[in-house]
Amino acid sequence: MVRNTAREIAIHLSYELSFTDKTVDALLSQRLTAESFAELAEEEDLYREVPNAKQVAYIRRLVSGVREHGAELDGYIEKYAKGWRFSRIPLVASAIMRVAMYEVMYMPDVPNAAAINEAVEIAKKYETPETVKFINGILGSFSRQELSE
Repeated sequence: MVRNTAREIAIHLSYELSFTDKTVDALLSQRLTAESFAELAEEEDLYREVPNAKQVAYIRRLVSGVREHGAELDGYIEKYAKGWRFSRIPLVASAIMRVAMYEVMYMPDVPNAAAINEAVEIAKKYETPETVKFINGILGSFSRQELSE
């Protein structure tokens, strides 16, 4: 499994956190198993390969970080979503942006451009072209403003 696949799985799990009452640890323990991957692989090719220990650690770090810093990340999304209230942003789009922003801010081993480019590529699989442009614009403004200060 390559890092962008692990990142996409982290986005799925971050999205799921938006509407579950499970703790992040409970969700990750349930979803990051060979059994869960086998079940999900029937519907989504993304889950055909079970992550190794390093990939599981990366996914856990991303999803836990997004949960822990959710209010801060949502604040940045709202700040750069000119003319949009946060409640209008699709849950998948916000999960994609949260993961990218978390990587940019808290994972120095991930190049900022890679985090943002991967987020936009993943968004193309799940969102309309207009929403992809919206995500790209927010992430671009975020990286220009917040990382240059």
